Amino acid sequence: MSEVDRLHGPADAGQEGSVASSSVDLYWIPLGAGSPVVQASGRMFERLSAWRHNRPRCDLYHAAMQVQTPQGYFTIEQAPVPDRDGAARGVVAEGPVGLRIAGHLRVFRYEVRCWPDGTIPDIGFAVDSPVLVSTDMTVATTILEQLPYVPTPVWGRDEAGTGDMWNSNSIMSWVLTCSGVDTETLKPPSGGRAPGWTAGRIVALDAGRSAVSTRRIS
Repeated sequence: MSEVDRLHGPADAGQEGSVASSSVDLYWIPLGAGSPVVQASGRMFERLSAWRHNRPRCDLYHAAMQVQTPQGYFTIEQAPVPDRDGAARGVVAEGPVGLRIAGHLRVFRYEVRCWPDGTIPDIGFAVDSPVLVSTDMTVATTILEQLPYVPTPVWGRDEAGTGDMWNSNSIMSWVLTCSGVDTETLKPPSGGRAPGWTAGRIVALDAGRSAVSTRRIS
């Protein structure tokens, strides 16, 4: 039995003889959409980053995905841990936020979701989305198979030494790269920036980086 079937069950037997459609859609959501506090923090971060690197300020985005496979429809995203019922949200991995030592507290942990029939809370704010990444069934299925093995470094830090922080964008670019997608060609909307995207791609292409730890939810 494949990892996808183990986690999510087999495809609908009632569709025998038919070919289920597959797709991978990427959404670019403005950082802090629906949360004024996060939005203000993001703007401050970008103001300092632009000053440090002597460049114009950009709009910040975080990525999420919706994947359709013969096994069903899934929402893939990274979010804070709201409670202990991760199974209800299809949680496959967790990691610490800010400081590794603080990760034993729920408020300082993030979770990676592969949520059957799940929703993206801020999808209504998405810009120039969805971006159709692939209609290849192998790519879509591989994403679901790879996601439980996603690295979980400390969110907001560069433990892997990529020159870029690890965050939700890193998770999306990591799993897409591992599934054979050329993530270097995927860009946020014009005038925007997706911090962490490069980190995920580099780690996926260099899986031997010892600084990265992996924690899988059994």
